[in-house]
Amino acid sequence: MKTVLLVEDHSIVRMGVRLLIEDFISNVTIVEAATFNETLKQLQTRFFDLVILDIKIPGGEGFDMIGKIKDIQSRVKVLVFSSQDEELYALHYFKAGANGYLPKDASNEELEKAITSVLGGGTYISNVIQHQLVSNSLLEKDSKQSPVETLSNRELEIMDMLLIGKWTKDIATELNIKESTVSTYKARIFDKLEVNNILELFKKVEIYKKQLLPR
Repeated sequence: MKTVLLVEDHSIVRMGVRLLIEDFISNVTIVEAATFNETLKQLQTRFFDLVILDIKIPGGEGFDMIGKIKDIQSRVKVLVFSSQDEELYALHYFKAGANGYLPKDASNEELEKAITSVLGGGTYISNVIQHQLVSNSLLEKDSKQSPVETLSNRELEIMDMLLIGKWTKDIATELNIKESTVSTYKARIFDKLEVNNILELFKKVEIYKKQLLPR
């Protein structure tokens, strides 16, 4: 019997994923959680083989969520199931301890493949991320590094908020940090990516994402 914790704040998405899992795993128990607080409580009450984790949930803490999950159950597998750009975020989540990353627009077949792989003790890496790893290896040989890959987890998180149009004050409130701290991170992001404004940042990121797509 496999036990899966499905962490997702949209009930319609939970229902769809549950039905898919029950279709290809005959002997499975699925427990649902809609917030990160509920997630931690569930992990403290029973053992799970797999956590399917949507990062953007109430109470979510970005990259720190995976570490907190594994602090409670060190052997549990975590499959990040997210609407965030795979090209920008997947490797960062792997570095944070995830066993797989699956974008929410993935096909049913890809969802089955990812869950089966991670439950079986493996790691799920899509073609996009495989290409990215190869590209990064080639860059390392040339002693170079992509500017986006140099961003810290916090810088990447703030960059994402800037790209969707959030103001410094909004970001500070959401992350519970000072506006001056957000401004400092913003300056670092601009410096690392060699841009002067949000429009240039957007264009730079789009170019980077296209470079990572398998040809």
